[in-house]
Amino acid sequence: MNAPGGLFIEALAVRAGDKELLKPFSLRVDRGEILGVIGPAGSGKSTLLRVLNRLVDLDDGLSVSGTVQLDGANILGPEVDVPSVRKRIGIVFSVQVPLPMSIYDNLAFGPRLAGVTDPGGLGTLMEESLRAAYLWDEVEDRLREPASNLSGGQQQRMCLARTLMLRPEVLLLDEPCSGLDPISTAKIEEALQGLKKRMAVILVTNNVKQASRVADKTAFLLMGELVECGPTQDLFTNPKHKRTEEYITGRFG
Repeated sequence: MNAPGGLFIEALAVRAGDKELLKPFSLRVDRGEILGVIGPAGSGKSTLLRVLNRLVDLDDGLSVSGTVQLDGANILGPEVDVPSVRKRIGIVFSVQVPLPMSIYDNLAFGPRLAGVTDPGGLGTLMEESLRAAYLWDEVEDRLREPASNLSGGQQQRMCLARTLMLRPEVLLLDEPCSGLDPISTAKIEEALQGLKKRMAVILVTNNVKQASRVADKTAFLLMGELVECGPTQDLFTNPKHKRTEEYITGRFG
């Protein structure tokens, strides 16, 4: 069984007609660790995250099989409350998507939908989330400004904080540092080290150096197949498969 707050993926597969987007595989990620997912474009990395957040439900023509257990319950079951799953398994995308409103209202959006309207409670949660995203010191006096006033790196950290406002048990990140400068990237990576203490984190990245810096475990996907998964240091220094070695050394992909 997976640890509380972790995910246990078993025999998960995704098909689009006759095409296998993800071939059957199993893996787990526990609270307290970051799982890095690497692989070339078209390997199924983003599809995996969409399955875990149930966004794949919005894609016509896809069929998903297998199970994904969160605290022992299969989140792919037809009887599952999907909005609840998306609250417990938060996701941050590669492109910053601030809502056309103030920083404060961006952050309060999710909790308000969930029925949290007390200004005091929102304020406490907001400071906690912004501090976790390494953004509080930069915006504490700017919360009523439009979120569009923030730099790209700040917007991405705000989107991270906005996801944290719902206190997820699992955090999914799809290329969160794509297009960011090295300073903003370093702040995101530092934030993840703090966040993994209270949740499981899955980081999809095309930057193998980022995976080697940040991830505790790394999974290598290739053309929908999980080639191997293991402790990051082992995978990068002594990969079990030639295809993994060729990818991480830049000989293909």
